[in-house]
Amino acid sequence: MPDANAGRRRIHRDVWITGIGLVSSLGEGLDAHWEALATGAAPLTDATTYAPYVVHPLVKVNFDTQIPKKGDQRQMEPWQRIGTYAAGLALDAAGIARNTEILSKTDMIVAAGGGERDFAVDASILNELSTSNDAGRLLNERLLSDLRPTLSLAQLSNLLAGNISIVHGVTGSSRTFMGEESAGVDATRVAYSRIAAGQSEIALVGGAYNAEREDTLLLNDLDNFCLKGDLKPVFAAPGIASGSMGAFLVLESPEHATARGARPIARLSGVWSERAKRAVEGAVAEKVTALLATAGTPAGTAIISGATGAHDATEAERAALAASGLPVRAVANRMGHGFEAQFIAGLALAALAVSKGALFPPHAGDPLEQAGDAAERIVVTQVGHWRGEGAGLVEKA
Repeated sequence: MPDANAGRRRIHRDVWITGIGLVSSLGEGLDAHWEALATGAAPLTDATTYAPYVVHPLVKVNFDTQIPKKGDQRQMEPWQRIGTYAAGLALDAAGIARNTEILSKTDMIVAAGGGERDFAVDASILNELSTSNDAGRLLNERLLSDLRPTLSLAQLSNLLAGNISIVHGVTGSSRTFMGEESAGVDATRVAYSRIAAGQSEIALVGGAYNAEREDTLLLNDLDNFCLKGDLKPVFAAPGIASGSMGAFLVLESPEHATARGARPIARLSGVWSERAKRAVEGAVAEKVTALLATAGTPAGTAIISGATGAHDATEAERAALAASGLPVRAVANRMGHGFEAQFIAGLALAALAVSKGALFPPHAGDPLEQAGDAAERIVVTQVGHWRGEGAGLVEKA
């Protein structure tokens, strides 16, 4: 007799990482990043251009190699160029760049924030508001008279996905997630889940962030999130040191990869997204502990943390990670904090470490980073600077 429940059974396949595109202050590509990580090179920072804020500026990049048309580059903002460039690196690494047959079926899921701001207008309005007796009327008048009509379009977060589609020919389904660190977690979770469930065969997932923007520094400083003065280890002192970065992964089912002769860099074994009630004391630490338990922490497990530097969130994560007793490495200690791109950058570094069979050295001065070389499986954690928690598990393929 036919099995009446056959159609209801859940398919669960492995998900391979077959391509990684990574560009940050540490360099461009996996070799440059591994050399910087393995040698314990000092992070590249800029504490003068945007003083008193600390940023990790993007390494010098020749965008022509991945975005050959100058017209395409001109109509992109820096964060879009960074993301489109990193996406191209991932497609190259996976061996599917310019393969129209595969790219036409490649799903794309992007984590992105808002785009361009007119900083001069913003600053002028804020200055006038501080002395105005009718702030509401002043704000309405300035917004109507000073903001150009195209600014709203330039702020659309899905422009990054659109540019990747145009430049690289990725024309499968497309989704964009917006919402700081949680956007990166959920973008990866959806891509992973669709492939694991048999709803997709191959996906490009990633995000980008431009830290060298006065408007975003102002936005974060208004909530007292920014690190000021000298760079400090992320688990030692409060404050976000933003980092410019682009991070993209090609995720693929083993069947699809094998059929085209591709080999995995690592296996993505799970992605989980949560949201604690942060008004409740201890809720974030409990959520992180629960995420670690879900991912599993047997011998040979290490943690790569996407800790932001924001005081409350980072302190709660520190407590949970310290209690785990596992070796910890923080992305922010090397590359700064890339908001939407941070979690995906953490997965990229985890896949790199797993493929090398070694965990890179601890950061001197960070009280949570201790010696340890476990790298068979790495849990990547992400606690948002003011909302959302997540984790991913990367294992040797």
